Amino acid sequence: MAAWLALWWVWVCAALALGVVELLLPGSIFLGFALGALGMAVVVAFWAPANVALMLAIFAVLSLIAWLVLRAVFKRQSSGARIVTRDINEN
Repeated sequence: MAAWLALWWVWVCAALALGVVELLLPGSIFLGFALGALGMAVVVAFWAPANVALMLAIFAVLSLIAWLVLRAVFKRQSSGARIVTRDINEN
């Protein structure tokens, strides 16, 4: 298992698979994990930690950071819905 997680392209494949799952399922849960896996591909490409627990911990931290950033970005966007305060049928 550690040998597979030490390959950068395995993390890219995981990011692509999680991106496809994000497209198929409602919600924005898997996008943070996909970005975390993509970040892990960069980390493993330049520095491959030998410890599996450390790799999974880095993946968890990167996913959490990506999820928090995405939440902040999407929170700023308005839905464009108009708020109606007065009904046209009222006098």
